[in-house]
Amino acid sequence: MRQFTCFAFSFLIASSILVLCICCETPQKKAKEVKPAQTIVKVKKIKPKKKRYIQDTITTENAIAFFSDYGLKNKEDKVQLHTRLGTITIKLYKDTPLHRASFIYLVKNKYFDTTCFYRIVPDFIVQGGNSDSEVTTEFRTQLNNYLLPAEFRKRRPHKRGVIAAARDWEYNPEKKSSAFEFYFIQARKSQSHLDFEHTVFGEIIKGIEVIDKIAAAPIDSDEWPRKEISIKMTILK
Repeated sequence: MRQFTCFAFSFLIASSILVLCICCETPQKKAKEVKPAQTIVKVKKIKPKKKRYIQDTITTENAIAFFSDYGLKNKEDKVQLHTRLGTITIKLYKDTPLHRASFIYLVKNKYFDTTCFYRIVPDFIVQGGNSDSEVTTEFRTQLNNYLLPAEFRKRRPHKRGVIAAARDWEYNPEKKSSAFEFYFIQARKSQSHLDFEHTVFGEIIKGIEVIDKIAAAPIDSDEWPRKEISIKMTILK
């Protein structure tokens, strides 16, 4: 009985020590969950670069000097204008040198290929050289919408088949020409009221019937053809 009591007492002490050791054991820290590092990359938005259609810098202020020099190096004076209604051959006058050189320049740089006939007034004119295309607008922006000084000539009346430069009538006392927009006189009668108001710089020498076809095209209330009459131009050597 004494032996049993001693054994029980010894067992009790050993158990107490074990419990004490377990309770005194330094608890391990719970491992911290580490997430992968998140790299924040700021993406810079890059605007698409607009295409540069023209390499030269031309303005109203330097147009005389630029086209005087350009005209000496580019002496062509015949242009073909192609439309779905036919082809027109134009002879540009040498006695309107700035208008001739500018027109040749725009043909060679394919400005007119982005345009169309946008105004038709039967028995009067058909007008082209502009469009609602963004490319046309960007061409003109890059060329600063330069103007040309008037080159009026007494022997260049507004008769049927001539090509003349459009212009603004307001705030333009010098009657400077738009380099980009032109019109043909389609009327069979002389339009002398336009003489010395717009520069006549050439005439149709072949395909004059085409402007009659253009003039007969259906138009809307803004005098715009209901079916587009696009323009393509090439230089004749």
